[in-house]
Amino acid sequence: MADSTIEKNSAKGGTAKTSGAPKAPKGSKRSLGTPIWIAICVVALVVGVLCGHFLLSSGSGKATGSTTISESDLDSTIANYTYNGSSHAITAREVIEQNGSIENQANDDGSYNVPSADDVLSYARNAVVLEEANAQGISVTDDDVSAYAQSTLGTDDYATIGSNYGLDEDATKSLLHDAAVIKKLRDSVVTTTVPDQPTAPTAPSDGNEDTTSADYAQYIIGLAGDEWDSANNTWASTDGTYYSALSTYSISNDSASYAAAEQAYYVAYSNYSAAASQASSEWTTYVNTLLSKTSIQIGSLAV
Repeated sequence: MADSTIEKNSAKGGTAKTSGAPKAPKGSKRSLGTPIWIAICVVALVVGVLCGHFLLSSGSGKATGSTTISESDLDSTIANYTYNGSSHAITAREVIEQNGSIENQANDDGSYNVPSADDVLSYARNAVVLEEANAQGISVTDDDVSAYAQSTLGTDDYATIGSNYGLDEDATKSLLHDAAVIKKLRDSVVTTTVPDQPTAPTAPSDGNEDTTSADYAQYIIGLAGDEWDSANNTWASTDGTYYSALSTYSISNDSASYAAAEQAYYVAYSNYSAAASQASSEWTTYVNTLLSKTSIQIGSLAV
């Protein structure tokens, strides 16, 4: 993934947000006051694709409000969520650790910013989905986690991955474990098959789009699949999407132009994009169904 960034939600929709006061300068400290509880019904939230790349964040995770807490308050309950009638407490530590190690989240004076409402909501959403996966008996092995890390990040060296996010090796593996569980849940509920994202053809060195080669021909045929009849060196039918886009180009098993290959790429990418969008919609609907059984209370630690 570009810049080794793993996002909490790869495609957020409209989300209910709670704004806070401007961030306090580092070094300031305020004492904890009586929590002011805000009831938030998360059924109204439109969440994005939680699958896979949502558990780590390259963001700072700092709260938008001016409130800070001391290290001794990290295990204080700052929110509660109820799912299927069962209530769960959320601590400041749990939310802060979404964005890196506790040590890396500390202010210069050793205090910590109270997590923002958005970060608390993100943690609760993830927790609900993981709870549902557990209820369905979905689990992953160490090999599954390793395969997931390699497929999404190109390595299963958890220490190296974690170093990019200020996490130690164990925390990184734990987060990737949860990501692999959610991917497995997503794969079990999303029925749309998403093809591999196509790779664009290599442009000719001289930039001439009319340049022809056997490689361009095979590139097109590979994308067209059963729309091309290799045995008869022609289109298998005239009602497919590739024929519609490429009928004006001269194509054979052994020769096609770069321009034709590029057009085939546009068709393939359009098909991929449509399928990915449909799969995303299915997953969002499923997650929102889970969230319809959920309520969250976020406690303000402001004095």
